[in-house]
Amino acid sequence: MYAFKITGGQKLSGSVEIQSAKNAILPLMICTLLTPESIILHKVSMLADVKTLMQLLESLGTKITMNGDTMILQTPEIKTTVASYDYISKMRAGFWVLGPLLARMKQASVSLPGGCAIGARALDIYFSALTAMGATIENDNGYIKASGQLQGADVNCWRVTVGGTHNTIMAASLAQGTTIIHNAALEPEVMDLIQMLTQMGAKFEGVGTRDLIIQGVDKLHGAEYTPVPDRIETMTFISAATITKSHIFLKNAQLDLCESELGVFHAGKVKLTQIDTGVDVDATMAELVGLPITTGPYPEFATDNQSLMCAILSLAKGESIINEKMHDNRFMHVPELVRMGANIRLIDNTHAIITGVDQLKGATVMASDLRGGAALVVAALAAQGYSTIQRVYHIDRGYYHLEEKLKKLGADIERLWLD
Repeated sequence: MYAFKITGGQKLSGSVEIQSAKNAILPLMICTLLTPESIILHKVSMLADVKTLMQLLESLGTKITMNGDTMILQTPEIKTTVASYDYISKMRAGFWVLGPLLARMKQASVSLPGGCAIGARALDIYFSALTAMGATIENDNGYIKASGQLQGADVNCWRVTVGGTHNTIMAASLAQGTTIIHNAALEPEVMDLIQMLTQMGAKFEGVGTRDLIIQGVDKLHGAEYTPVPDRIETMTFISAATITKSHIFLKNAQLDLCESELGVFHAGKVKLTQIDTGVDVDATMAELVGLPITTGPYPEFATDNQSLMCAILSLAKGESIINEKMHDNRFMHVPELVRMGANIRLIDNTHAIITGVDQLKGATVMASDLRGGAALVVAALAAQGYSTIQRVYHIDRGYYHLEEKLKKLGADIERLWLD
């Protein structure tokens, strides 16, 4: 398997382009199952998760072509309503085909999902939503089998869930009647899905509120769309510049997608400036200070950025406390950061208490999930000596050629094959 070897201490400079959001691209691709017409998506990076979803959609009957970074998808007919374990086990978002398959074909059989092992992210909300809409759901040897004509319904989400909101929105778009999602997710990637479905002919009210109303239509048509920039990759490069006290420029980046996270950098004397469609990051005078952070659903502090904060606040002055409220088992990167010299103590696996140290040191560490792996990369950029980060296939799920982008900025990083 591949690993990254990073020699820390190098200043970064120059510019890189932020990719389109992985968490936006995936549901937009899945929308192809809702219409026989073409879906055209621009600025699509060939992430590992994107490649896996392409294979899954092609197994269901989708025809996919690439023209540079433009993806054209068309599903004139669904050849099978079975979404295989071979694909779903590699990527949790593949489970989102359940709602669209059921809406279009009145039946679906989808394997229970895989993806990052960051805790038990319950699927009950998916099932209760579809059941409320008239579907019959059963678990048959690891596959969720659903059938029935979907009807509009009141769907009450007892917790905010991006995946559950995605799945219910797509299913409700072709349901008969009106569906109201109470406690809907508001993430930018959800707004992207709503905007593209609107172009496809779907009807929404209450967009941008927790009570989202979807009026089902008889059919949807094709659309052409450019996904929102990846706010997590944006934060990754801002963190990389901050921990190395560097000055870089991010093309295709939007600060307004990351507002809850910006306070950490403002408090640490990092200058962030939106210039047209890019962001200037001047961290040459950075002096991070300890502070409290609590993760939550958008627009609160994103759980996907929590691991990055563990990395950069390891070098902050004073003490930081991170309260992880979104997922259990989301601190798997902490023991690896400790191997690099970070002073982090976990309480009940929900709180991380970080006491800043003067220097991190290179070490051999292991990525256990996508975002935790990115945090290890960021930490290694500032560590004394060299670090080897194993299992970077986790990182490849959400970052396109991360090492090449960092190398372009001046980082000493290379991808190695480990026997």
